[in-house]
Order: sequence, then structure tokens, then C-alpha cells
Amino acid sequence: MFDAAVVDQDVAGIALAGLSAAGKTLPPKLFYDTEGVRLFGAITKLPEYYLTRTERALLTRIAPRIAALAPPGTCLVEYGASDEAKARLLFRAAGHRITSYVPIDVAAPALSAMARRLRRTARGLRVHPLCADFTRPLALPDAVRGAPKLGFFPGSTIGNLEPAEAEQFLAGARATLGAGAWLVVGVDVRKDPSLLLPAYNDSAGVTAAFNLNLLTRLNREAAASFDTAQFEHRAIWNDAQSRIEMHLLSRAPQTVLVAGQPIRFEQGESIHTENSYKHAIAAFRALATKAGWHPAQVWTDPDGLFSIHALRA
Repeated sequence: MFDAAVVDQDVAGIALAGLSAAGKTLPPKLFYDTEGVRLFGAITKLPEYYLTRTERALLTRIAPRIAALAPPGTCLVEYGASDEAKARLLFRAAGHRITSYVPIDVAAPALSAMARRLRRTARGLRVHPLCADFTRPLALPDAVRGAPKLGFFPGSTIGNLEPAEAEQFLAGARATLGAGAWLVVGVDVRKDPSLLLPAYNDSAGVTAAFNLNLLTRLNREAAASFDTAQFEHRAIWNDAQSRIEMHLLSRAPQTVLVAGQPIRFEQGESIHTENSYKHAIAAFRALATKAGWHPAQVWTDPDGLFSIHALRA
């Protein structure tokens, strides 16, 4: 018997909905408990994971050009902000023109820790953390109402969204940020799978641990009975969909309980945990246009691995 009092009903409901489907899925937002945030931070430092270092080098080079989009009194609104490392590049480049910061993320402990750090080290910057799912409609804090808005969505996190969801997010961000706002988006570029696959299947097994930690979270928060040793991490390239897919494969026939409900797995059956779409530059600009944005500028690194887009509402 499971104890309903210790079950997070939201987490359990999301898990049961995905695991009861014909093709089992779990949404990537469940990755980001405290351990998941730590493991993702470790992933970004791996030699195989080109995305973070490539984007950071590009952001460092073009930060003054992005900062030039911010008039005095600008509020920087960062979507998926589990830490402030990339935002700091814009704070430094913009000087005192960025006066407030709204980091948005589902990981409440990471948001709180970031806000404490910034309040110690970024004097004069008003920090308003917002714990929310940025893929759903949201309202910015009243304290930044009326301020010019510069949206920031780095890390190619938009690649985790299905194309229709990405369009919906972009349209929602346009409504949230308001007329005249800018949105700066980091987008991983479609490239040879020989470069892509190692970034999601590293030799140290950190990405595997990150993927499997999702099951550990369900054991803790949804009264699940997953034996993580009975699942294995798998990353594949889906060329037709232009995406990396992450899966957890059952090593044997088994039944797992989630909030008291039995979930049957056959040997080799997959839980599809994440997609990471890789967008050609023209394709992403067309997507942004469809969502109501004007694609104003795009920058890439010298090797053309990664792109950063400036969109105007």
C-alpha cells in the first residue's frame, strides 16, 4: 500500500498520464528536481556537450549587440533560468540599462539560490524569481509592469518543445512581453549526427544518470517502485523529425507501481523522455514569423554549430 499523503499529486498525475499511453512518455520538466539540476550542470561541462560552451562563446562575443537592444530601465525576462551564468553576460554588457530580472523556471530551489546570489553580487538589480512552467500562460510580477522587456531563452531549450508547442510558446512569450519587446533565443542547428549523438550519450554516463534520475524522482514523489538498474538510457537521432530522442528502455518484462497503479513494461519497451529538435536557421525564422515575431537578426559561431536569434514583437 502506498501512502497518499506523501504523493505529489501533480507529479503522479503527469507520470500516470504519460506512462498509461500506448507509447509511454514522461515530460522533460520532470528532470529538474535538485539532483536533476545538479546533473544537468555537470552535463554542460562535459567535453562531448558542445552546446553550452559554443553558445557561451557566441554570447560573450555578441553580448554588446544584444545589450544595445535594451533601453534604460529594461527588465530581462529569462525563460528556463536554472542559473544566472548566461544572464550575467548581458548584465555586464548592458551596464545599468537592465534594472530588473525575472528568471522563470520550475525548479524552485535553484531559483531561490540564484536570487540570493544575485542580491549579494548584483547590487541595484531587482530580482523577481517566478516559479512557473513557462510553456503555460503566465503573468509577470506587477513590479516590472510598464518596464521595457528583453526576453531571453538560451540553451536551445526551445528544441525540447514539439514544433507546435514551440510556436505556442513563442506566441505566448510575445503576449507576455508585450508590444515592442525583444526576444533572444538560442537554437541548436541541424548538423551531422556524429556530432550530435555523443552530446546526449557521453562516455562518463552523466546523461544516463540524468535520464534515470527521473525514475528516482518518481519513486520519491509519486510512490513509484522503479528499479533503475532495470532500465537503460538510450539516445537516438530521428532524421525525419530532425531531433535527438532520449529514451529509457526496460531491460526485462516487469510491472512498476506508480501511486498504487500498476504499469506493465515489456522487455525493450521505451519511455520516451525528451526530444531535442535541431532547427535550420531559415526554418526557425519561419517558425518565429508564424508565431507573430519579426526575425531581426541571427548570429552563429564560426563553425555554424549554434545560432542565436533576435526577434522583435
